[in-house]
Amino acid sequence: AILVIFFLMVVLPIYWIVATSFKTSDEILDLQNITYYPHLFTWQNYADLFSQYDYGVLFKNSLLVSVTSALVVTFLSILGGYSLARYKFKGKTAIILFFLVTQMIPRILVIITLYIIFSRMGLINTHAGLFIYYVAVNLPFCAITMRSFFERIPVTLEESARVDGCTKLQSLFKIVLPIMFPGIVSVFVFGFIGAWNELIAGTIFISTPDMWTIPVGLKTLIGKYNVEWGLLMAGGVMALLPTAVMFAVMQKYIVAGMTAGAVKE
Repeated sequence: AILVIFFLMVVLPIYWIVATSFKTSDEILDLQNITYYPHLFTWQNYADLFSQYDYGVLFKNSLLVSVTSALVVTFLSILGGYSLARYKFKGKTAIILFFLVTQMIPRILVIITLYIIFSRMGLINTHAGLFIYYVAVNLPFCAITMRSFFERIPVTLEESARVDGCTKLQSLFKIVLPIMFPGIVSVFVFGFIGAWNELIAGTIFISTPDMWTIPVGLKTLIGKYNVEWGLLMAGGVMALLPTAVMFAVMQKYIVAGMTAGAVKE
């Protein structure tokens, strides 16, 4: 019963977004006769979204920044997580603690400082500025997550590979990383979603419409005296599609326990 209630809490808002995106403006704004499905089915909201608000440009910008930052975060997390899991060096505990503490600081507190730094570096209103920000805020958590995945893999696997003639890098890329593929996928998905759904930094660092990401573009549909509900819901559906497809394709990899039985003591 609890799971059913939770399921409805998650699914019903999504259903309402999808249903509203196919309604006409008159049907959406008619509060006297609320409809729970579109009586007059229309694609006009989606057509207007691409023709009037250049949603294709927003989608391209979001995809560019999110994919590149997620790839860099994943690569650096692999290197950092491996170092934190396998090597013993002075200050290791302090680094891990610092990474954890950064997750407790609200990001809005550092926005002003970053804005001053980025403005002096010429990174305001550039995708490079957003890219640096997304890598910086997502990397600590992803590195700690990757460290936990590395710690689940027995060191004896690497030692066996070394005995068979593999170098340190060969054992990492040929033995460890293939086993860790679910962890790598999880970190990539986290980095992608963290950049894809982010609004505050995009609003502050980006000022021209041709550089906006999807969250920033959708925010402009909410005016002081009017809200473009049809376009807003259509944009929300389009924003949900990439993450939904990503989870549908990669869900079989986001699992644990792939190393079970890999080593016989």
